[in-house]
Amino acid sequence: MAHSVRRDAPELPDFSLLKRLARDQLIYLLEQLPGRKDLFIEADLMSPLDRIANVTTLKQHDVDKLYKVEYKPIVSTSDQTVRGCFLYLLTNWFPFPDVVNADKAFGRYRRYKIIFSPQKFYACENLLEEQGIFGDVTTDEWSFYLLPLDDDIISLELPEFFRDNFLEGDQRWVRTAGSALHLLHSVYGPFSKVYGIGRCSKMAYESWREQVEEGEQRARQAEIGNVFLIDRDVDLVTPLCSQVVYEGLVDDIFTIKCGKCVEFGPDVTSSDKSIKVMLNSQDKVFNEIRNKHFSQVFGFLSQKARNLQTAYDKRSGMDIKQMKTFVSEELKGLKQEHRLLSLHIGASESMMKKKTKQDFQELLKTEHSLLEGFEIRECISYIEEHINRQVSMVESMRLLCLLSLTENGLLPKDYRSLKAQFLQSYGIEHLLTFSNLKQLGLLVEQQPGETLTVMESRVGKLVNDKTAGKLTDAFSSLAKKSNFRALGRRLNLVPKSDEEYDLRVPRDMAYIFSGAYIPLSCKLIEQVLERDGWTGLEEVTRMLNGHEFAVTAGSNGSDARVKTDSQRIILVMFLGGCTFSEISALRFLGREKGLKFIVVTTAITNSARLLESMLDNHA
Repeated sequence: MAHSVRRDAPELPDFSLLKRLARDQLIYLLEQLPGRKDLFIEADLMSPLDRIANVTTLKQHDVDKLYKVEYKPIVSTSDQTVRGCFLYLLTNWFPFPDVVNADKAFGRYRRYKIIFSPQKFYACENLLEEQGIFGDVTTDEWSFYLLPLDDDIISLELPEFFRDNFLEGDQRWVRTAGSALHLLHSVYGPFSKVYGIGRCSKMAYESWREQVEEGEQRARQAEIGNVFLIDRDVDLVTPLCSQVVYEGLVDDIFTIKCGKCVEFGPDVTSSDKSIKVMLNSQDKVFNEIRNKHFSQVFGFLSQKARNLQTAYDKRSGMDIKQMKTFVSEELKGLKQEHRLLSLHIGASESMMKKKTKQDFQELLKTEHSLLEGFEIRECISYIEEHINRQVSMVESMRLLCLLSLTENGLLPKDYRSLKAQFLQSYGIEHLLTFSNLKQLGLLVEQQPGETLTVMESRVGKLVNDKTAGKLTDAFSSLAKKSNFRALGRRLNLVPKSDEEYDLRVPRDMAYIFSGAYIPLSCKLIEQVLERDGWTGLEEVTRMLNGHEFAVTAGSNGSDARVKTDSQRIILVMFLGGCTFSEISALRFLGREKGLKFIVVTTAITNSARLLESMLDNHA
């Protein structure tokens, strides 16, 4: 069986250091404004800030009150003429002039400091100047790039990255990604090899190299050897598939906020109140089930509950001395485990109820047919029924996009008919959303006469014709086609369905989708690491629109043992978000190959978050 674990994978670096760095820098910024101050925090920064510096820390540095930034005039509770200062912590622009001018009108003179995180954009200072309040406000930046969510997951907490970069073509976050890499490189590097694919990855890599050249390099022992950068739009199929590993399913159903925190309602806690739970490797029960296929979780938890009962039952034959030892050493751990177990059993039951109610099996069957290119007419009827019954809008959109991506676009008549039904069912205001989906290549119609083979040979001709030099823009829009079928054949992404897939002993990364599909993103990473580059994958990169690179970044000194240890730690950076399913797949791959993967992502995403960012009423 291939699933036996190879030699022990190396230890992961300690990422709590990143939190300390961010906290120290924030404290430094707070101390630059002496005296009592009110702190206004943008909603998106609330959770990350709480992880870095809790209220107690902020109070120790003279922060008097904390407010969430609301986009309406702020009335401070204090009626003193001078209130010390206002401190704003923001990622984006906010209508300050109103605040400052309202204060002036009331004869309140305060000091204002705006701290932009993760970086300050030139445009913001321009706006302050235009509004005539440049002199009243000081600005700074809190270059807080990386939030460790778990031992092997780090997030830039930039959910807007996907839309800004891939839809709007706004590249302001590329430098942030480059700076995040630079920080990892200076704390845990030097890296020996960097691989990547996608236009944004290439730009982030170049931004990082510029920063390396500007800065001082000191020789250190490397803790991370290889880096892989990948654009989310290289693989849009994977995040649109239903997640069936435990952690992914919890995210799809309950929404895991800020990568870790989830709120379980009364249906899970079997009491009348909801509780917030941190889901990470510190939760021993969760750590054992997070990467399991959902069908395996319930049995596993029941077995664990039986073992726990046995441990409790040991007490019956004990004398006083043994009992004392048991209470002081074991009982607390057992109680904690008991609490976590009942919580996850509750969550599993609640998810089972939800998933059977919605005809989950039927849905998965349709998804699997789409991935295999099987019974497409039946799939289309299923999607139509979904739309006409007005089952969740985002869910219908997801199926439409999966259909388009796996079939390389819809036939014009299908496109028109499905679009009309969708708009009728969910409202005409989604017209703009269709244009966004089209622009991203998520939902497109096939051009007449563009059969797959014609398309593929034309792409081939254009790419091989050296005189073509750089691909023209006209061509790059043509290359928005997904080529999913051809990629699937080339990389064997859809395992043969004739043999039974045993989910108890996963044999490859396809287990994260019940054996139906190996995520393209993870398969690419596996292939490039195996080949030590893109050699032999030319046809694949051509179908993925190119922009691939492989660079030897530096040497790791001559100590061979150090070399092998850091070489077996691979940092994968997803630009535009990554799903918990992909993280589970990479953990599986790591166990198979004796590697450890660290996932750095602009944010944790799933199908709902990805598609909601495409809606045009969200701006």
